[in-house]
Amino acid sequence: MAQSPQRFRGKAAGESVAAPAPCGFADAAACEILERIAAALERLAPPPPPAPDFAAAEAFVWHPEGRRLSPVRRINRVEMALLKGIDRVRDLLVENTERFARGLPANNALLWGARGMGKSSLVKAAHAAVGAAHSRPGLKLIEIHREDIESLPELMAALRNAPQRFIVFCDDLSFDAEDTSYKSLKTMLEGGIEGRPANVIFYATSNRRHLMSREMVENERATAINPGEAAEEKVSLSDRFGLWLGFHRCSQDEFLAMVEGYVAHYRIPLAGDALRREALEWATTRGARSGRVAWQYVQDLAGRLGVRTGGGSRKSEIGNRNPEADF
Repeated sequence: MAQSPQRFRGKAAGESVAAPAPCGFADAAACEILERIAAALERLAPPPPPAPDFAAAEAFVWHPEGRRLSPVRRINRVEMALLKGIDRVRDLLVENTERFARGLPANNALLWGARGMGKSSLVKAAHAAVGAAHSRPGLKLIEIHREDIESLPELMAALRNAPQRFIVFCDDLSFDAEDTSYKSLKTMLEGGIEGRPANVIFYATSNRRHLMSREMVENERATAINPGEAAEEKVSLSDRFGLWLGFHRCSQDEFLAMVEGYVAHYRIPLAGDALRREALEWATTRGARSGRVAWQYVQDLAGRLGVRTGGGSRKSEIGNRNPEADF
C-alpha cells in the first residue's frame, strides 16, 4: 500500500511518524512561533542606512557606527600658493591626483615627516585644485579617522559602485605595539581578493616613515622566533604606498617666506626687518620653525593689529580630532 506523502517509515518495522514541517520541526505550532519571532525581529531591526548623497558636498567624514558619510559643508583650506618650502612634493602629489581624477593609474600616497610642515594641508589643497578642474562626475575627499581603520572594508563597499572618484584621507596615521588594525589597511591597499576599488585612492599623513615607532620594530626583532620576518611584517605596510613624500624641517629663509606670504595675503600692516625680527623671536620661543609655527605667529600678529584672517585656525572640519595634526 502506498505511503501517505505526509508520513514516512521509522526505524521500527511498521512504525510511521509525521514528516517534519518546512522549518525543520515536526510540530507545526513550533514553526509558527519561530516565524512570528523572526518577523518581530525584522520589525525591530534598524532600517538600512540610506545611500549617501555625494552631490551634497565636496568632502565627507566616515562614521562606521552607522555606516554614514556625513557631509562637510565648509572646508577651511589653505590656498596652494601659501604652502611654502614644499614645492617638489606639492608637484608630485598634484600630478598623482590629477592622473587619478582622469581615470589613469595613480599611487596611494604617504606624506610623512616633520610636524607642522603642511602634510594634511597639502592633501586638502591638492583636492581643491584638481577637483575644480574635474567637476563631473566629481572628485570627493573622505576622511576616515585613525581609530576607524578597521572599518575600511565597509567604507570601500559604500564607494565601490559610485560614479564619483574618491580620495580617502587619514590624518596622523600611526600604530601602537598592540594594534593589529594595520592589517585591514594592508589588505585594502594591496593584496586582498577584492582589492581597492578603481574609483578610490588612499592618502595618509604621518610623522613616522614606516607608520610605526622604531621601538616597535626593534622589539619585534628581539622577541620574535624569526626576527627578520617579524620586522618585515611590521614595516611592509608603508611599502604598499607607491608614493612616499618626505617633509623636513624648514630653513630660516623658508620660515620667513611662509610668514611673509601670510602677511601679504591678509594685508597685515607689518613688513621688513620688524616683521622678520618678530617672526624669528616667535620661532625661538617655540623651539621650532615650521608652517604651523608661522601660522600661529601670523594669528598673534593679526590679532594685535586688529586684522581679521577669517578664523582662528587654518584647520577645516576635516582632520580636527587630533590636536597635534598638521595645520
